Amino acid sequence: MELITIGTGTVAPSAHRTSAAHFVRRNGVQLLLDCGPGTLHRLATFAIPWPSITHVALTHFHPDHFADLPMLVYALKYTTRPPREDPLVILGPRGVVRLLRSLAEGYGSWLLDPGFPIVILDVQPGEPFPLDGELTLEAFPVPHTEESVALGLTAPEGRLVYTGDTGPSDELARWAKGCSLLLAECSLPESMAIDIHLTPERAGELAQAAGAKRLVLTHFYPPVETPDPARSAATRFTGPVTAATDGERFTI
Repeated sequence: MELITIGTGTVAPSAHRTSAAHFVRRNGVQLLLDCGPGTLHRLATFAIPWPSITHVALTHFHPDHFADLPMLVYALKYTTRPPREDPLVILGPRGVVRLLRSLAEGYGSWLLDPGFPIVILDVQPGEPFPLDGELTLEAFPVPHTEESVALGLTAPEGRLVYTGDTGPSDELARWAKGCSLLLAECSLPESMAIDIHLTPERAGELAQAAGAKRLVLTHFYPPVETPDPARSAATRFTGPVTAATDGERFTI
């Protein structure tokens, strides 16, 4: 399982980071975890074959996590040659079907009927969703917005857990137990801590409680980038820590 951190930033404009998006590739599955603004152009920058994306999985409905999804569908409809025939599967927490139907009222019917099959499904917590014969997706509620979930990808070689946006959660730590890689948001420094986001230290605590084998930090607002967020997380987590940049690659 390969992870590429496409966008490690937030809604705050940055010259170096785009909004939340992460690409996971395993055999025939090519999956986006979130699809924030700038994702499509970042995929091209990193030479990732975006026309072959099979799935998009959303963690919640803040625009810095999904706003490039209509653009992705539009690009797949109008700029792929030969025209796309394979289905695109869009997964998300409760309300994702309603969200896409509402967006189609403004964008147009092409969003739901782009000329290739499009499947939109709510992923229910506690019900693993098979992506292929070996890879499954799971969702788990987290404290951020009413619909927010963390996402887990499990294959024979290991498990990737992506927190999405979350505050501290003992329940999330238990659910992520033993994961091979924890991809955790760390939006703010400890001096600006709030209940619905993590700091590097709190991401480290989450990773330690979960017994994660590796911690990768993402979702940086500018104030958290100095001093070194990985060093701050390492004060609470004894395993390897990386403060990801856009385009960084990891393997499970």
